[in-house]
Amino acid sequence: MGKIIAIANQKGGVGKTTSAINLAASLAVLEKRTLLVDADPQANSTSGLGINPKEVETGLYECMIDGIDPKDAIVKNDQLKFLDILPSHIDLVGAEVEMVSIEGREEKMREALDKVKEDYDFIIIDCSPSLGLITINALTAADSVIIPVQCEYFALEGLGKLLNTIKIIQTRLNPRLEIEGILLTLYDSRTSLGNQVVEEVRTHFNKMTFQTIIPRNVKLSESPSFGLPAIVHDAESKGAISYLNLAHEVIDKNLVTA
Repeated sequence: MGKIIAIANQKGGVGKTTSAINLAASLAVLEKRTLLVDADPQANSTSGLGINPKEVETGLYECMIDGIDPKDAIVKNDQLKFLDILPSHIDLVGAEVEMVSIEGREEKMREALDKVKEDYDFIIIDCSPSLGLITINALTAADSVIIPVQCEYFALEGLGKLLNTIKIIQTRLNPRLEIEGILLTLYDSRTSLGNQVVEEVRTHFNKMTFQTIIPRNVKLSESPSFGLPAIVHDAESKGAISYLNLAHEVIDKNLVTA
């Protein structure tokens, strides 16, 4: 049965979608059956894997709101044999309003993913940059959460709020939810600020922080415009190699805890 990992941070611009796409792709390259779930109405994970969100007729929205079986919405990836995606489209933005009056509204994503959990080794959820009902659904469905933190000024801003939200979900909705790790992103070794942030995060969250650090990298930035993960776009780029290292770290951690 697959492990569900949400990638969440209510701050935008921290490399969340980049991390979701490239961690999922790297796990697939390592021959782990992987499902990427696009839980962001902006549908950037969907377009980042070469799917036009405007052409998505059945996606996560229909699975959560209409009870459609995810198996009827999942799309195979053309480049990577072991990678599938449950896509998104703009209608997902209305799901939060539609679910307000629904009983068990926090459980809708879990109910959907439970139908396919046994088909995968890893399910990676790309959350929206908010702490709204869709993100709460993702954290309720997940076994663990990866928190991307950019190596820039105000890096830890809002992290406390997210950690508090995770504690509330652990208490009320999902006692099995764990923190998979804090992932340092957008690192520029040439700046003293980047190194200061790395030191600060490792000081405060030593055991929770991944050893892998994701650098600022042109190939990571441009690969979504080709509809490709970095490891397909340029496997030798620093960004692709970093996410492959992260995938190894995630696999090794889960072998130890299995």
